[in-house]
Amino acid sequence: MATKVNGNGKKPTSAATNLIAGGGAGMMEALACHPLDTIKVRMQLSRRGRQPGLPKRGFLRTGIEIVRKETPLGLYKGLGAVMTGIVPKMAIRFTSFEKYKQLLANKETGMISGQSTFLAGLAAGITEAVAVVTPMEVIKIRLQAQYHSMADPLDIPKYRNAAHALYTVVKEEGVGALYRGVSLTALRQGSNQAVNFTAYTYFKEWLYKWQPEHVGQNLPTYQTTLIGLVSGAMGPLSNAPIDTIKTRLQKTPAEPGTSALQRITRIAGEMFKQEGMHAFYKGITPRIMRVAPGQAVTFTVYEFLKEKLEKSRPADLTGDKYEE
Repeated sequence: MATKVNGNGKKPTSAATNLIAGGGAGMMEALACHPLDTIKVRMQLSRRGRQPGLPKRGFLRTGIEIVRKETPLGLYKGLGAVMTGIVPKMAIRFTSFEKYKQLLANKETGMISGQSTFLAGLAAGITEAVAVVTPMEVIKIRLQAQYHSMADPLDIPKYRNAAHALYTVVKEEGVGALYRGVSLTALRQGSNQAVNFTAYTYFKEWLYKWQPEHVGQNLPTYQTTLIGLVSGAMGPLSNAPIDTIKTRLQKTPAEPGTSALQRITRIAGEMFKQEGMHAFYKGITPRIMRVAPGQAVTFTVYEFLKEKLEKSRPADLTGDKYEE
C-alpha cells in the first residue's frame, strides 16, 4: 500500500483544523464510551483469580455491580480527567500523524508506503502518550478504582474529582507520579495508533478505488464508521497484556528503592502465578467494546468536522494560499 501524503485530491489539513475537529471527535467519543472504560479498569484491577470458589465476573456483572452499589454515575468516574485531556490528546494525535507522514514520505513522488504509515502512527501514539495520555490515565484510574457510592454524601472518597486527585497525587507522591507507567502507556498508545491508522488508511484507500466517484470528498458516513470500527478493534487485540499491567502499575504509589522495570516484572509475575494467563486479558471485552466504537465515533466526527471547517474557512484553516 502506498498513498500520497495528502491523497484523494484534498489540501493539507492544518493544525487549527486538527485541533477543532480532533477535539470535537474526542469529546464525543469520551461521552459515548467512558462507562465501558470504567468497567474495563475495574476488571483489570480485580483480584478474583486469587480467591478460590468465587465465580468469575464478566463485564456485564461488573457493570451491574457498579450501578447497583455506586449508582449509574459510578460508570463516569474519571470522566473529568478524560475530558480535560481529550482535546489536546486528539489534536496532538492527528496533527503529529500528519507531520510524521510528511517527514516519512518519498521526497520525489510524495508517496508514503504502508510501512511509513505504520511508523507515523507509532510515533503519533508515543507523542500523545508522553505529552498528555499518561498523566490523564494516572488520574483517571485513581478515580475509577474508588468503590464509593455516588449517591451517599457521607461516603467520602480519597479523590473527590479530577482536580482534587491531581492535587493529592502531586502533593503526596510528587510530579513524577503522573508519569508512572509512561513506558507501557507509550508502548500501548504507539502500537494502538500504528495499527489503527494503518488499517484505517488501507480500508479508506481501498474504498476510494472501489468508488472513484468519492475521490476528493469524504466517504459516506456509514463507511467511515464501519472502517473506524474495524480498525479500532485491532489495537486492543494486539496489546491487551500491556494495558492490564499498565493499569495495575498506575493504580498504586511508587515503592522506594524499586525501579519501574522491577515493578512491571513483579506485577506480571504475580499475575501469571496467582491468577493465570487469562489475567493478562482481563477487561479485553469491554476494552474492545469501548475502543472500537470509540474509534468509529472519532474518525466519523473528525472527518465530518474537518470537511465542514475546510469548506467554511478554507483560507484560514488549510494553511495554504490558493485561488479557486
